Amino acid sequence: MNETVRVKCLRHIYPDKTEVKLCGLDFVVYPGEKVMVLGPNGSGKTTLLAHLTGLLRPVEGEVRVLGADPVKAFNTLRRRVGVVFQNVDEQIIGPTVWDDVAFALRNYGFKASQIEEMVAAILQEMGIFHLKDKIPHYLSGGEKKKVALAGAMVMRPELLIMDEPFDGLDPAAKKEIIGLLGKFNREYGTTIVMTSHDINLVPYIADSVYIISKGMILLHGNPREVFAHPEVLRQANLEPPLLVELFSALAREGLPLDIPLTLEEARLQLLQVITSTKTAI
Repeated sequence: MNETVRVKCLRHIYPDKTEVKLCGLDFVVYPGEKVMVLGPNGSGKTTLLAHLTGLLRPVEGEVRVLGADPVKAFNTLRRRVGVVFQNVDEQIIGPTVWDDVAFALRNYGFKASQIEEMVAAILQEMGIFHLKDKIPHYLSGGEKKKVALAGAMVMRPELLIMDEPFDGLDPAAKKEIIGLLGKFNREYGTTIVMTSHDINLVPYIADSVYIISKGMILLHGNPREVFAHPEVLRQANLEPPLLVELFSALAREGLPLDIPLTLEEARLQLLQVITSTKTAI
């Protein structure tokens, strides 16, 4: 199967001599996957993404994105890879929302008619067409995140890379962004790689999870597999979701329960246990 991303034992040294290393398991992403990288602050999440986007060159290790070295193929990959930074104010530079989303298209020489069509389409799709003439600086955090995401997705990239996309958002804004990412993945086959420290969002957005801590990729699996290893999560300073802890404790008491990923899964399991108990009585 083709690989969208592969990173093998990455090592980077910053100008101030700070060294960041990511070894252990290889970091591999396949086409169409939604991958979440979880780890505490300072674990190397942002460094990993900076290498995937070609902004950093490793001292040691292998980095491949869409089959190419992202540093050497930087200009080629820019059209195939969308990026949303943690601080979106750093990447929103247009005087209006429309100008900002159109920026890359103008740089690549798209015709005015194409730009008009493509910008209008992504703004409407994301529900922010009404903001097209607004000054980005005055938008809310959730609106800014949507503008940055629109700019990243306007050319329908094969790979979308996002650094802490839910940081600072309220629950409603998080739900909207999750819905949009799911839509892009389903309808366009967009492969998504994102970092986060919010483990509770994993079941709603990721189908593959990597846990990193102190320069090591400790664990990889789907959400259910990862939640089954609370000791590894705690090693990475991550607390398992409360539902996972509750159902794990009940299972240890002998109840026939599996680890639920959502409240609905938990509800159905508990109803089944209650019904079985009543029947037995």
